[in-house]
Amino acid sequence: MKSPNRLSIVGGGSWGTALALALSCRYDSIGLWVHAADLAQYMKCRRENPVYLPGFSLPPNIEPTPELAEALEGSELVLTVVPSHHCRAVAEAMKPWLDVSRITVVSATKGLEINTLKRMSEVLQEVLQSTRLGSLSGPSFARDVARGEPVALAAAAVDPSLAQHIQLALSTQTLRIYTNSDPVGVELGGALKNVIAIAAGLCQGLGLGASALAALVTRGLAEMTRLAVALGAQPSTLSGLAGLGDLVLTCTGDLSRNRQVGIELARGRSVAEIVAGMRMVAEGVQTTRAALQLARQCGVEMPITEQVGAIIQGERSPQEALRQLMDRSLKEE
Repeated sequence: MKSPNRLSIVGGGSWGTALALALSCRYDSIGLWVHAADLAQYMKCRRENPVYLPGFSLPPNIEPTPELAEALEGSELVLTVVPSHHCRAVAEAMKPWLDVSRITVVSATKGLEINTLKRMSEVLQEVLQSTRLGSLSGPSFARDVARGEPVALAAAAVDPSLAQHIQLALSTQTLRIYTNSDPVGVELGGALKNVIAIAAGLCQGLGLGASALAALVTRGLAEMTRLAVALGAQPSTLSGLAGLGDLVLTCTGDLSRNRQVGIELARGRSVAEIVAGMRMVAEGVQTTRAALQLARQCGVEMPITEQVGAIIQGERSPQEALRQLMDRSLKEE
């Protein structure tokens, strides 16, 4: 499945580095843009990302660089893997170096832009004015991908032929890519599951058992689906890899940053204190606020998300949030 061409990955965090490692067998060269010049230089010389993905050796065909022009040069496929709050600024910086009529840009970021409530592909579309935009999401921890463990992801685009193009470009013996024609559902599933993962961490931190977690995941999926469908998604998408699949992983896996935030909240720490001690971004903290704003605009009920938001804001203790969820009026499932 070797492709004698070049791939660009914009974002040298754990996920971007892991994707570069997984796809290094497919491309002659991979330009990996790393924001911090000193980290890029270290990765180039020592062939490792010690900050975000230590312990993995970078093959010679992965080319870390702090220069966007250098990372993007010669590529026809670009993966953007930057935190959601940096997506717009990075897209603006990329724009002079992209021929949007020729290059396919795929967002692999799971989040929403907090000020506009836009999905990442919407931000990219607004900035780049491209018709060749896709999204990549699904149940995947960076370390699992970097180790070469089997992983299944969804590549979404409104145009089925574009989704197939992305599928062929990113499939390897360890990455199985499925096509999807519902980018709204794929992106919202990837973003909203982080909020429920914080709630799962709260369950863990409160010492609740597997029964409570199963109920949380099930009802969390229900409210994720309600909001996504109200925003134009297909219900079936939320039952797939980018919805249920990613939700289960993030709510149960020890590598989940958002779940860890919930655990620490249950221990009585503030969000500011927790986030200050994290090297990598826990997207669910910001996504909670965006999800609640979208829910109000759409008239959608999201009780778990509401309680997570109240805990994050310091307005309610985890114990009180749990009591309020259990005391809600009885209804049909």
